[in-house]
Amino acid sequence: MKICNLASGSEGNVTYVETENHKILLDVGMTVKYIKEKLSELSVSLNDIDYIFISHVHDDHVKALKTLIRKYHPTICLSPKMFAELDYLKLYENIILYDDAIYLDDTTIDIIKTSHDTSDSRSFIIKNNGKSMLYMTDTGFINQKYFKKLSNLDLYLFESNHDIEMLLNGTYPKWLKDRISGPYGHLSNKDSSIYLAKLIGPNTKEILLIHLSENNNTEDKALSTIKEVFDEYEVPFKNIICAKQHNRSEVIEL
Repeated sequence: MKICNLASGSEGNVTYVETENHKILLDVGMTVKYIKEKLSELSVSLNDIDYIFISHVHDDHVKALKTLIRKYHPTICLSPKMFAELDYLKLYENIILYDDAIYLDDTTIDIIKTSHDTSDSRSFIIKNNGKSMLYMTDTGFINQKYFKKLSNLDLYLFESNHDIEMLLNGTYPKWLKDRISGPYGHLSNKDSSIYLAKLIGPNTKEILLIHLSENNNTEDKALSTIKEVFDEYEVPFKNIICAKQHNRSEVIEL
């Protein structure tokens, strides 16, 4: 399995996943032009993408979707509530409505319910040939009932949205600060770090921190926070990087 984050942050989010039989996008929150250019760096065409999984319908996760279905006709995987919100999908034929899990040949995509201020939001555990990855984004908290499923995976793409002090001392109005830091908002650096300290295990090879806020976070703050928390929890894991808004990550092979 190959994984490459194409973009992540306040402006838009896209991740590419390749297995032996499928080429998948997780969210399509950048322009089609941008996605096409970044895929071309991997020698992949948008015509090659056969599945797109949508985590929720905010624009920074579905910006390119309307154009992609018109030009390239991939299969779109999303929940019934998300489907009901996107009128332009009503007559589109290549739709899979997910709930708990989807099986694509030798690949399993487990669907995890998250907590965000939209009608429905999900994250994904993808397993292929004995390897596993998590795409966890846009949630105010993670339900403890999922911890067993989320534990000891090979790769974590994990939201680390904001630094609490930057958010509280920033220029956002109080209602927006409350929304971001609340149970239907985003994971802070501290929350993300504590979850990861509890979840990673001997199989874990890399952590990619995603969806960093443009205004309320920095890479240095995200990385220093997770280092402090891992030291506190006596977790000796070091292979942690931050996803970029306008540059793709290196290809991660599992």
